[in-house]
Amino acid sequence: MADVQRRGRPLPPPPPRGPLGPPPQRIAPRPVPVDREKTCPLLLRVFTKVGGHHNVNEFAVRGKEPKDEVQIYTWMDATLRELTDLVKEVAPEARRRDAILSFAFVYPDKRGRFVVREVGTTFSYPNMRRPDNGSKTLSELKFQIGDYLDVAIMFQ
Repeated sequence: MADVQRRGRPLPPPPPRGPLGPPPQRIAPRPVPVDREKTCPLLLRVFTKVGGHHNVNEFAVRGKEPKDEVQIYTWMDATLRELTDLVKEVAPEARRRDAILSFAFVYPDKRGRFVVREVGTTFSYPNMRRPDNGSKTLSELKFQIGDYLDVAIMFQ
C-alpha cells in the first residue's frame, strides 16, 4: 500500500525505460546584442605579427609586451570580421588579397603563465567559396576583459 499511495495521493507513473532516441541537442542561446549607445566599450589590446603568432614568452613580463600593439575600443559583441577590418586599417600587410588573419587570445592560466589559444581565422577579403569565422563574437569565443588579442597575418 505504501508503494501505491503517499499521504493519500497516487504516485506518478515510473519513467520509461530504455533509450527513446538520441538525446535532445542543446541549442546555444543567441547572445544578446550590446546597446553600443549605452554600454561603455572595453579596451582591447591587439598585437599583430606577420608570419605567425607571437611567442608566449613575449607576454611574460608586464610592460614589456611586443611593440606592434594597437589599442581598440570595442564591445563584447564585436565580431572577428569587425576586428579584421580594424586591423586592415593599421596593418598594410593585412590588406593584401591573399591575407589570412588568425586570431588568438592571450591570457594567464591558473599558475600565472601566459597561454595563447587560437580562436578563429578570417580572410582579408572573404567570399562564399571560402567561409571563415568572421561572424563569431568575442563573447561567443569566451573572451574575458583584460585578455590580449594576438593576430597572425599570413599569406596563402
